Amino acid sequence: MQTVTLNNGVEMPILGFGVYQIPPEETERAVTDALAAGYRLLDTAAAYRNEEAVGRAIRNSGIPHEELFVTTKLWVQDTPAEENTGRALDTSLRKLGLDHVDLYLMHQPYGDVHGQWRGMEALHREGRAKAIGVSNFYPDRLVDLIVNNEITPAVNQIEVHPFFQRVADQELMREHGVQAESWGGFAEGRNNLFTNPLLSETGRQHGKSVAQVVLRWLVQRGIVTIPKSVRPERMAENIDVFDFELTDDQMASIATLDTGASLFFDHRDPEMAGRLGKWRLSD
Repeated sequence: MQTVTLNNGVEMPILGFGVYQIPPEETERAVTDALAAGYRLLDTAAAYRNEEAVGRAIRNSGIPHEELFVTTKLWVQDTPAEENTGRALDTSLRKLGLDHVDLYLMHQPYGDVHGQWRGMEALHREGRAKAIGVSNFYPDRLVDLIVNNEITPAVNQIEVHPFFQRVADQELMREHGVQAESWGGFAEGRNNLFTNPLLSETGRQHGKSVAQVVLRWLVQRGIVTIPKSVRPERMAENIDVFDFELTDDQMASIATLDTGASLFFDHRDPEMAGRLGKWRLSD
């Protein structure tokens, strides 16, 4: 497994396992299978409602936390956001059965983000979060957070896939020392990704699947990725991307698939900001 070094020196696997949209009753088995397949980066969130199942799988695996990299995420907090951020992580740690997480991300760029970030900075100083970062932050919001706070986010987890490649966003993150991480790397199969002729032909040339081509493309761009599957054979396939390399011409060809727009929703959309910004989780 290749790793990336975050801006505070923490090593993070470049490829992991995500559990978004896996029902809680299926999550424990899925994470157990993922760990057996060799994944060591696990990505969950308070909003996914499956942290407890992730925690059970970790405990039952017998793999010590020191050999894992566990990420969870903070949902939008009510005032006082700074204090509530600590309470939110306490809840996540209790559900996960851990005394710290390796990465704590602010899930959405809404609410009192600066108050939430100050709370996250305190958690980092206390050692309850080895690294802290954000998710779904566009460049303007990311830079605003950086210039007005003490700690620069270690990671920004954003939508990145062949149809929305975020090249300029990744370059800005690199300039500020922020690691790009992809969610939705397969675009949830939209735009017929898995039968795309260009990706299919690229896979044929390497004896690999379209999914493996996409993951390899992300890895070669230096982007952390967290593919999800509930099928053990797919988990094994997805992690098997370190024995081939896309050529410069193939990388350039994949670049032509970029539409420059989200296939899901724009976090800068006022309607979405209002909907997500008002939603609250109950413990």
